[in-house]
Amino acid sequence: MTTRTKRMPGPDHPITIEASTSRVVVKVGGETIADTRHAVILREANYAPVFYIPREDAQMSTMRRTDHMTYCPYKGECAYLSIPAGGGRSVNAVWTYEKPYEAVAEIRGFLAFYPDRVDSINVGD
Repeated sequence: MTTRTKRMPGPDHPITIEASTSRVVVKVGGETIADTRHAVILREANYAPVFYIPREDAQMSTMRRTDHMTYCPYKGECAYLSIPAGGGRSVNAVWTYEKPYEAVAEIRGFLAFYPDRVDSINVGD
């Protein structure tokens, strides 16, 4: 059994989560995969901000869970989904923390999309 190191966000690795005031629309293969006005924005250290979209605002039937898993010491175990309509480019295009650590509990039940594995992520009014 592998022991996982758990870390808390702090000055050396800040993480903030805030509600987005914008509409976020994700498209793949000409179809709208997600459309929400209830996204949250996670900002982590020096990484680009990431929009996390509630599952209820995504077309979950268009996605397929994969066996791919990763681990983040700040957020926990991460599961992945593919979007078959996007072909090979959209394999593991979506990630989700189903049981995130308490410090980032706000992303539980949310999905994030790799911008280069979907057609577009439009953020607007």
